[in-house]
Amino acid sequence: MGEQHRVQFPQEVIDEYSALGMDLVAMFSAGDLGTRMSVQIVEASVDRVVGTMPVEGNTQPYGLLHGGASAVLAETLGSIGAMLHGGSSKIAVGVDLNCTHHRGARSGLVTGVATPAHRGRSTATYEIVISDEDGKRVCTARLTCMLRGVNPSDVERINAANRPTGNPLSAGGVDPGHPAA
Repeated sequence: MGEQHRVQFPQEVIDEYSALGMDLVAMFSAGDLGTRMSVQIVEASVDRVVGTMPVEGNTQPYGLLHGGASAVLAETLGSIGAMLHGGSSKIAVGVDLNCTHHRGARSGLVTGVATPAHRGRSTATYEIVISDEDGKRVCTARLTCMLRGVNPSDVERINAANRPTGNPLSAGGVDPGHPAA
């Protein structure tokens, strides 16, 4: 599945989450599902989240990129944007995902770019455009996340879900030796 790419977050953002006992790098690694699908987060800010995913290994029986794989990439990118918008005191929970599949992709990488359509106090909506290596639009998605307050059990669940267990898929793409981890 190749070498893991590490997103660099501003130190003040890492410190904000660390003060609450949360590993920001692990939270935004795309999790176990994203790891299995080889989702890589390339850029992450409240205004733009970019990630890639290979077509190979994420196809349906006709050999085309599976629509559900596009949905996973879209929800991952939009959720990261919503989480960054909400800040360390909020958790983003997807409540609506809509995907329109425009064309098939049979090989290479697809790239998703999430940009905000709405950023409020209790919800955030992101538009996600997924394109093939030729820049042709494969899918357009819209994700709305509810933003709710963090409680202590959330922190425990987040950290437990992102703790390496010896299974390479459960590490969430996080390198414990990474300076931000």
